[in-house]
Amino acid sequence: MAKIVVDPVTRIEGHLRIEAEVQAGRIAEAWSSGTMFRGMEIILRGRDPREAWLWTQRICNVCTMVHAIASVRAVENALQIEVPANAEIVRNILSGTQLVQDHVIHFYHLHALDWVDVTLALKADPLKASRLAESISEWPHSSPERFKDVKDRVQTLVGSGQLSLFASGYWGHPAYRLPPEVNLIAVSHYLEALEWQREFIRIHSLLGAKNPNLQTYLVGGMTTTMHPDEPGAVINMERIEFLRSLVANVETFVRQVYVADVLAVAPFYPEWFKIGEGTRNFMAYGDYPSAGIGDPGGYFFPRGIILNRDLSTVHEFDPGKVTESVMHSWYSYDEGDGAAKHPFEGQTKPVYSGPRPPYKHLDTDGKYSWLKAPRYEDKPMEVGPLARVLVGYASGRKEFVDTVNFVLKTLKAPPEALFSTLGRTAARAIETLLVASRLKAWVEELAANLGRGELAVHNGEKWDPSTWPRTARGFGTHEAPRGALGHWVEIED
Repeated sequence: MAKIVVDPVTRIEGHLRIEAEVQAGRIAEAWSSGTMFRGMEIILRGRDPREAWLWTQRICNVCTMVHAIASVRAVENALQIEVPANAEIVRNILSGTQLVQDHVIHFYHLHALDWVDVTLALKADPLKASRLAESISEWPHSSPERFKDVKDRVQTLVGSGQLSLFASGYWGHPAYRLPPEVNLIAVSHYLEALEWQREFIRIHSLLGAKNPNLQTYLVGGMTTTMHPDEPGAVINMERIEFLRSLVANVETFVRQVYVADVLAVAPFYPEWFKIGEGTRNFMAYGDYPSAGIGDPGGYFFPRGIILNRDLSTVHEFDPGKVTESVMHSWYSYDEGDGAAKHPFEGQTKPVYSGPRPPYKHLDTDGKYSWLKAPRYEDKPMEVGPLARVLVGYASGRKEFVDTVNFVLKTLKAPPEALFSTLGRTAARAIETLLVASRLKAWVEELAANLGRGELAVHNGEKWDPSTWPRTARGFGTHEAPRGALGHWVEIED
């Protein structure tokens, strides 16, 4: 039995190693190893809880603000701080913008080249590509001239011999199924998505001061000051109009380009609706709270647990049932590594026992990763887009049901097709469409509050640590684009 290694897995900026045993051309066993020690829990010890979000946000420069919002929420939960409605709306806009941009980037710039043969686009007829594109969606940039220009650009790139990021593709491999014209359409949209996301993410520059690592979060709210007529305010009527302009076309792009491409590509790979099923258990923390409603029942993304693929029942999430194991991780617990611990009780004590490079394989029977193993009721759970879509669908949320049924009907696929690789690809597109539509509503909520003179963006009632209890515990969650994120904090003295 041969063992292969993929290290680094570069699509997550390089901090993952995969080892797999191959038997008769198939993967028999596989292990994933987190290869980077971060130690954020150690860095935070002894620091002011009000600045924790600034540090935790540096865990990652790809997922930008997701650790900031989870950290802020954890401290607010511990200190029982209510956040003003405007702050919740701004947070939703920032988070929603991140999710939409992240999924578009993931599909086109990280994932599409698994399905799209760039070099085969050179054999496409631009006129046929134009007619096909116009039959799929109403996206206006589908003229023969547009596709000829893209084809010429690809030809110039190939002719130069400097393929850059396209150099390592399996071009010409028989696993690629798309006709030349579909490849050309996808490459054109790949390029358009680069320009689109660069403009769209300016929302983060306005409401977050920069991207990545946004700077405007505060325990108790945001620093994004509001006033209808004050030029120096971060949010005034002029800025509302700017936000409206940025979100006006996002749903159009997502529906007519991103979702249309997913629906166009998927039928050429029907076997992938039967490949890639994981744990059969799904968990969503839920997210996007309604302004002024802290109850998870008011979340736009509902909270819940699905067990063994049973969509007839959504179980209630209990944060007390989350645990982390270090059995195979380069950490140690004082009471021994055999039992998993709740995050409040867990420890981050690095004990590296791995091989020193150069080495061939990790000892996967022992400790082999810097990642702890999370469980819910001792069960592995899938989190992320598919889990969120399934929980929303099984909960009967109208937006989820309608959008999922539209996608399944278009693909002529049963709900069971969601439990697959292409199901996850479709789930990203589904929730992107849902959030893209919601962004406009959040901007209008902000505008309405501005017009009514409801300007509070921060609750400073408990800003003074002398008002805090001697000890406090809290947890904060966020549905980050690629998974469910939980932060757990203990505050003392």
